[in-house]
Amino acid sequence: MGLDPEKVRRILVIRTDRFGEFILNTPVIRALKHRFPKAYLCVMAAPVSRELIEGVSLVDEVMVYDEGSQRGFFGGLRLAAALRKQKFDLVLILNPKKEFNIITFLAGIPLRVGYDRKWGFLLTRRIRDKKSCGIRHEVECNLDLARSIGADTRDRSLFVYLGKEDLNSVDSLLRQQGVEKAKAIVAIHPWTSDPIKQWPLEKFLDLSSRLLKDNSCKVVIIGGKEEAGQGEDFSRQVPGLVNLTGRLTLRQSAALLKKCRLLISNDSGPVHLSSAVGTPVIAIFRNDIPGKSAKRWGPWGQGHAVIEGADITKISVEDVFFIARNKLI
Repeated sequence: MGLDPEKVRRILVIRTDRFGEFILNTPVIRALKHRFPKAYLCVMAAPVSRELIEGVSLVDEVMVYDEGSQRGFFGGLRLAAALRKQKFDLVLILNPKKEFNIITFLAGIPLRVGYDRKWGFLLTRRIRDKKSCGIRHEVECNLDLARSIGADTRDRSLFVYLGKEDLNSVDSLLRQQGVEKAKAIVAIHPWTSDPIKQWPLEKFLDLSSRLLKDNSCKVVIIGGKEEAGQGEDFSRQVPGLVNLTGRLTLRQSAALLKKCRLLISNDSGPVHLSSAVGTPVIAIFRNDIPGKSAKRWGPWGQGHAVIEGADITKISVEDVFFIARNKLI
């Protein structure tokens, strides 16, 4: 059942996990703004996701959720008190957590929408959480929550904030690295937070070497600060590779990916960052665990390719290189 848009003046959207998961919720933000165009919309996100959404015209405020100070009994009470002062009419809790169900209840937000788990009885409207079955994409599952209150959108593309300063800074960095504007750039992200989703690094090394020897592109390796050491080791083994691991903010990473012809990656956040800026992805996935499959977490949108198998280590370099080569023609 829908809600009267005139009676919903202040909306809170909560998604506080990793930036990749956060990006897959951006169509929900668009759906809410379409349904409640006059409402003030605040997004609560993890610190890492803040720069991706701050500045987007659909969002009026970004509230950072700091697990260090806002978790636990007293942290939760402080957050509930702060939210009560904001006088939100509606909250959408997109990553089910018992603490958020409790906090928003204590904050007195009258319409609390989320998944029927982890103390879901504290919500005023809830739907079953079937995401772990892996039968639909995460984007559609997230939109189901918005649809439960009558909000939807025909435009289901992902989005992040990207300013001219980000594009210019990446241009400057690429020039310093000797990357010509006319050269096709392929980004490689060879890591993932979950070891069971890791295509072997030696295969990424082989793939990078083949792409460079093919001489039709420049290969850039990307990753977070926590992967900087691994990036140095990786680049030492592939002469001619441009190593930008740990050197870019998330927005700069988005700007770099926008300038690339292609991203090749494990199942990880950059897949969704690349999708959000319109750059094709070749994503390497396991397909034997429904909740971790490409059907749920694969690149969203058109022009992407997924290579998957029950044993990810058996996916060949030749198969990935063949698809990459065809996309670069």
